[in-house]
Amino acid sequence: MQADLPLWVPDREILEHSPMAEFIAWCGTRFKASFADYDAFHDWSVSERGHFWTAVWEHCKVIGEPGERALVDGERMLDARFFPDARLNFAENLLRKTGSGAALIFRGEDKVSYQLSWAELRALVSRLQQALKAQGIGVGDRVAAMMPNMPETIALMLATASVGAIWSSCSPDFGEQGVLDRFGQIAPKLFIACDGYWYNGKRQDVDAKVRAVAKALGVPTVIVPYAGDSAALAPTVERGLTLADFIADFAAEPLEFERLPFNQPLYILFSSGTTGVPKCIVHSAGGTLLQHLKEHRFHCGLREGERLFYFTTCGWMMWNWLASGLAVGATLCLYDGSPFYPDGNVLFDFAAAERFAVFGTSAKYIDAVRKGGLTPSKTHDLSPLRLMTSTGSPLSPEGFSFVYEGIKSDVQLASISGGTDIVSCFVLGNPMKPVWRGEIQGSGLGLAVDVWNDEGRPVRGEKGELVCTRAFPSMPVMFWNDPDGAKYRAAYFDRFDNIWCHGDFAEWTPHGGIVIHGRSDATLNPGGVRIGTAEIYNQVEQMEEVAEALCIGQDWEDDVRVVLFVRLAQGAELTEQLSREIKNRIRSGASPRHVPAKIIAVADIPRTKSGKIVELAVRDVVHGRPVKNKEALANPEALDLFAGLEALKS
Repeated sequence: MQADLPLWVPDREILEHSPMAEFIAWCGTRFKASFADYDAFHDWSVSERGHFWTAVWEHCKVIGEPGERALVDGERMLDARFFPDARLNFAENLLRKTGSGAALIFRGEDKVSYQLSWAELRALVSRLQQALKAQGIGVGDRVAAMMPNMPETIALMLATASVGAIWSSCSPDFGEQGVLDRFGQIAPKLFIACDGYWYNGKRQDVDAKVRAVAKALGVPTVIVPYAGDSAALAPTVERGLTLADFIADFAAEPLEFERLPFNQPLYILFSSGTTGVPKCIVHSAGGTLLQHLKEHRFHCGLREGERLFYFTTCGWMMWNWLASGLAVGATLCLYDGSPFYPDGNVLFDFAAAERFAVFGTSAKYIDAVRKGGLTPSKTHDLSPLRLMTSTGSPLSPEGFSFVYEGIKSDVQLASISGGTDIVSCFVLGNPMKPVWRGEIQGSGLGLAVDVWNDEGRPVRGEKGELVCTRAFPSMPVMFWNDPDGAKYRAAYFDRFDNIWCHGDFAEWTPHGGIVIHGRSDATLNPGGVRIGTAEIYNQVEQMEEVAEALCIGQDWEDDVRVVLFVRLAQGAELTEQLSREIKNRIRSGASPRHVPAKIIAVADIPRTKSGKIVELAVRDVVHGRPVKNKEALANPEALDLFAGLEALKS
C-alpha cells in the first residue's frame, strides 16, 4: 500500500449517481446555481445557508410546514434562528414508512435475537403514545431511560417525541449515582429501566439500582423485560409497573403527532462528567432532524432499505445518530453487549448475516480487532458493506491501513468527529472525495469549519483549535438549569468572541482533509509547544507489546514533562529495552518533543462508559487533585493505579 496514493477513490457510479451527486445536481437546478466541483458546492452551502438548509428540507421531503423563512441570522451566532416559523414532529419523520419490511433488527450478544417490522414498530409506538398521554406526559415533559440498545428503547423514544416530550437516556451499566447525577437534574415525569442486561455472556443484575433510582426520582417507573424478570421486579419498585401493564389498556390506533416549532427540545444529552456534574445539553427536534438527514443521506449515502449499524450504547450520542437512520427508510441493526463475546467475530458475524451497508464503530474497536489477529476480509462475506465509519477517538494511520488490509479492500472508510455538543459531526466522510491514510475527509455541508491559532487567525499546515464560524441548526437550544446561558456561552464561546470553539486540536491536510490530534484541554505543553496526545498514541499503540496507552503532562520544575502510561499486552514486561523501543518509535514517528520523560506500566486505564480514555482525570490524580465525578467512568477503580506513584516524584 503506497503512502502517496489514496486508500479509496470514488468510482464513476458514485460521482454521478450517489445521493450526494444527485443532491448537488438538484440544488443547481433548484437555485439556478453552478458548482465547478464539490468544494464549490460546500462553499455555497456555507455562504447560502438559508438556501442550503431549505434544500435539505425539500430534497429529503421533511414532513411539516417549513414556514417562509429558512434562516434569520444575527450579528452573533447565538442570535441565529433556523426555520423560525416551521412546525414539525421528529417522530413523524422517522415513522414515515409502514409495511412488513424490517425496521429494527436486534441482537443481545448470543442470548436474544428478534426484529420489528415497520408496521410492528408503528403499532408499538401507538400503544406507548397512548400510555404516555394517560400518564399526563406531553409537550416539554422529560422521560428518562436507563436502557440497553434494543428495539423497545427506540420505540419509547419515538413515542416520547411524538407527544412533544423530551427524551434522555443512559446505559444500564451506569452506577446509581451516575444515573442520578444525570436524571436528577432534569426532573423527569417518567423513568424507564430494563430488568437486567447481558454483558460478556453473563446476566448483569440491576434490581437494587433500579429500586434506588426510582425511589430517588419519585416518579412512575416502567420495567422493560430483557435479561431478568420484570414481573418480579416491578412490584418491588416504588410506583413500578411492567411494560406489558403500561400498555395493556391500549390497542394500536393511527398515530398522532404533535407538530411543534423547529427549536422545540427533543433530547437532553449529557457531557462525560469527568470534571464535575455532567452538563445537560438540550437539542432541538428540527436541528437534529435536518443535520442527521444531511449526514445519513448525503455524507453516508444511505438509501431506503439499506442496513445501518453503529456499535453504541444509549449513553452515547451515536445512539441518537443511529436512531435517525429511520428517517431515510434505513433498517437499523441494533447490538447490545460486549463486542468481543463470544469472540471478536461477533459484530462481523452480524454484519455478514444482515448484510450491513454501513458499519459504524470506534477507533479503539478497530485497533482491538487488529491486535486480536482477526482478518474479517478472509472469514466473512462483507460484499454489501460500502461504508465503515469510526469515531470516539482519532483513528490512527495504522488503523486506516488495517481496515483496507484486514476488513475490506474496497470500502469507503470515514473517520468522523463531532460530539454530544452538536449531536452530529463537524468533520466526516465524503463519498465524492478520496480517502487518505490518517485523514478525515472534510467538513460537513453547511458547516463553516476551520482551524484557528491562538491569535484567532485561520491556519493551514499547522495545528490549532477546531472552530465553526457561522451558526448551524444543531447548535444546542440551551443547557438545562442554565437560565441566563452563562454555562452555554462559557462552554463554546469564551475562547474566541462569537466563534464556536469545539475543544479539538486539529490540522488541515494538503488534501483538504482534517487530522484531529486530540482534545485541546488534554494537549501537552512541554517547553511551551502544544502536542496532541493522539500523535503519541498513533505510534505507541501500534507496538504489539502495548495494548493501550494514556498520556498526560505533569507539572515539573516550572515546566511540563510528558508522562506515558501503558497497559501492556498479556505476557509483555516494561523492560529498559522496551522503554527504549517505545521512545525511539515516538521520536522517529512523531518528533523528539513527543518523547515521554517517564514511561510507566499500569494494569488498567480509566475510560468513560463510551470507551474514551480520561486524560484529565488521570492528570488530576497525579497532581493530587480530586476527581469530581467518578460515576462517569466505566472502571473508576483504575484511577487508584495513578495515585502517589514513586516514579513521578523524581
